[in-house]
Amino acid sequence: MKLAAAELKEFLDEKYEQYNRLDFIESDPISIPHRFSKKEDIEIAGFLAATIAWGQRVTIINNANKLMKLMDDAPHDFILNAKAKDLKRFNNFVHRTFNGTDAMFFMSSLQNIYKKHGGLEQVFVSKSKDEACKEAIMNFRKVFFSIPHPERTGKHVSNPAENSSAKRLCMYLRWMVRDDKRGVDFGIWKNSVQAKDLMCPLDVHTGNVGRKLGLLKRSQNDWKAVTELSDNLRKLDKKDPIKYDFALFGLGVFEGF
Repeated sequence: MKLAAAELKEFLDEKYEQYNRLDFIESDPISIPHRFSKKEDIEIAGFLAATIAWGQRVTIINNANKLMKLMDDAPHDFILNAKAKDLKRFNNFVHRTFNGTDAMFFMSSLQNIYKKHGGLEQVFVSKSKDEACKEAIMNFRKVFFSIPHPERTGKHVSNPAENSSAKRLCMYLRWMVRDDKRGVDFGIWKNSVQAKDLMCPLDVHTGNVGRKLGLLKRSQNDWKAVTELSDNLRKLDKKDPIKYDFALFGLGVFEGF
């Protein structure tokens, strides 16, 4: 399905309007941070929900809710005050290949980030003009693993420097950075990257739809593909290109496009 640029923009704008609505929240992992109102609770809950956002969406949401319950439904307070004995409650947590060992390290690393690095927003920073999002993720990853960690946990934080699509971290940044007044994405981060520099969360659905619409030629879903797709979305809206994630995802998941 090859559309002229103007037709393509019109089509995707229409799909963005259709899917970027509050009723989208309930069936999406973004529903987890939407349970909270405090900035730090939102960003911690969002980070953990995004981390386990692969597989069936119902299972993702159920398991993310379990994580919140294990944190006494007060993520920021728990992170600041958790002692070693408190972390043991995560021992039996499991979501696919993410297990209790990973969960306990994530809590310890988040505590380090909030106590010594000024919080999550401060470690997702970038001074790069060309690859702001990639640099922000790499800066975060460097701080996240700056304390002793189990080797196995490294695979749960994607690395775009190794050509990973970093889908879940790109999605997380969209949640935190985009402020579209619709009430779906939060727009609570003003000091990390700007909306114009976000990269599209690339999964099977967005990749397939992107290819069908001529927005993506690369066959692998890797960081090079993320860059290609995002650059083409910037041609449609240079200030807010990743709003089209709603359109691509909706077309793929809800319409089987």
